[in-house]
Amino acid sequence: MSYEMTLLMGTAAFIAFFHTLLGPDHYLPFIVMGKARKWSMAKTAWITVLCGVGHVASSVLLGFIGIALGVALTSLVAVESFRGNLAAWALIAFGLVYFVWGMRRAWKNKPHQHLHVHADGHPHTHEHVHAEEHAHVHDGKNAGNMTPWVLFTIFVLGPCEPLIPILMYPAAKENFGGVLLVTLIFGTVTISTMLGIVVASTWGLKRLPLKKMERYAHALAGGSICLCGMAIQFLGL
Repeated sequence: MSYEMTLLMGTAAFIAFFHTLLGPDHYLPFIVMGKARKWSMAKTAWITVLCGVGHVASSVLLGFIGIALGVALTSLVAVESFRGNLAAWALIAFGLVYFVWGMRRAWKNKPHQHLHVHADGHPHTHEHVHAEEHAHVHDGKNAGNMTPWVLFTIFVLGPCEPLIPILMYPAAKENFGGVLLVTLIFGTVTISTMLGIVVASTWGLKRLPLKKMERYAHALAGGSICLCGMAIQFLGL
């Protein structure tokens, strides 16, 4: 194995780790949606892995097609940039819609008091939420089943910007096996980093006393995702 190939492998691992760590879109949606929808740790983990695979695979496929057809690197970078803008706007739109839905649900579930008078004339009050059980039955199944696939679609649209120009094309100058190896390292480190951050953050959130905020969990999740998309689109994160 040449020195250049060894350097590319180390670069792939380094870039994958820090690209994922510094990009909140790689993990924040899974953390907040898992909390809001009360996903189990196992479900949160497999959704993260599924979206991570889609995220990496879409850029890998585009890179291999470009290498096989001899497409100019500048053309592929332009395609990846377009995909990045599309994914950012999709995150913004999804987050905004989910925020509005979450605020509507929180308002409907606003606790209020009922007064009851017992047979002995003693009054009794208790807090009550009319919409809670009803919302869980009707809203939970449809929104809960669709959310992972919406996230998966957004992540397939989202590119791994450094993969093609910094890693795949230079590796292709060595041999096809080098491209496969560099791609595998990049994908494995990216998905592992996503999973590690999501699992650690989810575990930590479960131990925080956030009971009073749970009514706004969906709205906070949507708002966080929307802000995440805006940070990518306007701040270049």
